[in-house]
Amino acid sequence: MKIGMIVEMLRKPLREALKTAAEMGVSGVQIYAVYGTDHNLMEMSDDEVRDLKKYCDSLGLTVSAVCCDLGGHGFADAAGNPERIAKTKKIIDKAALLDTHVLTTHIGVVPSDPSNPRYPVMVEAMRECGEYALAHDMVMAIETGPEPAKTLKRFLSDINCKGCGINLDPANLAMVCKDDPAQAVLTLAGNIVHTHAKDGVNLRDCDPEIVYGAFADGGFAKMVEEGGAFFQEVPLGTGDVDWDAYLSALKEIGYDGYLTIEREVGADPKADIAMAIEFLKARI
Repeated sequence: MKIGMIVEMLRKPLREALKTAAEMGVSGVQIYAVYGTDHNLMEMSDDEVRDLKKYCDSLGLTVSAVCCDLGGHGFADAAGNPERIAKTKKIIDKAALLDTHVLTTHIGVVPSDPSNPRYPVMVEAMRECGEYALAHDMVMAIETGPEPAKTLKRFLSDINCKGCGINLDPANLAMVCKDDPAQAVLTLAGNIVHTHAKDGVNLRDCDPEIVYGAFADGGFAKMVEEGGAFFQEVPLGTGDVDWDAYLSALKEIGYDGYLTIEREVGADPKADIAMAIEFLKARI
């Protein structure tokens, strides 16, 4: 397995962050397609994206994945899906110029009941994006989080497209739905194309539909203020993820891709990422 990081977690301008990542000793980086006002791949010309790829090459960095999160309710909103699918295809076009083979995204909460009317809407949207990704030698990787692994396994089976896979984030599973990350690896074996190295703790039971709905609608902060935090992201190795079991499961299924460090919070993310790099090096 290889160690990477999401460069935006360093909270620096993109090229400065890429240089810092290389200096910190990772071999891969995940890049957001759209990140604040710092960069937007869709607004870059093809030549500008190719130049960004050359810069990564000069630093010895592989672009392990591009994150194309578009906010809101993901692909759960039938009315908004045509626009989201069109944007996703544009991101795939740009990501292909970076020679990456993985596009990660949150897609909204997959219903546990396939008879839920939202379920076929999400299946159809993901199939269209997955087929387009496959034609560009890429995989649309659903990030784990709001639903247990067994729900995602059935969802992928119903999509039935080799252009769709999983970006496994163990912290999301542990924090939100209290699903065992190691068992999730075994459940989703054959579908995992990218992983995040993140940790967290579950503080109280929560309904993922309500939590992710609040995220999408902008009311999550108020919910936490009124009722207290549901979960907390913490430095790698200090949360609910059993890293020995998780990494052992990844080795068992033959996963040899990236463990991409994500540190969304904290006063000193660079220090936390440096610690995470050493933590992973000692275990892989």
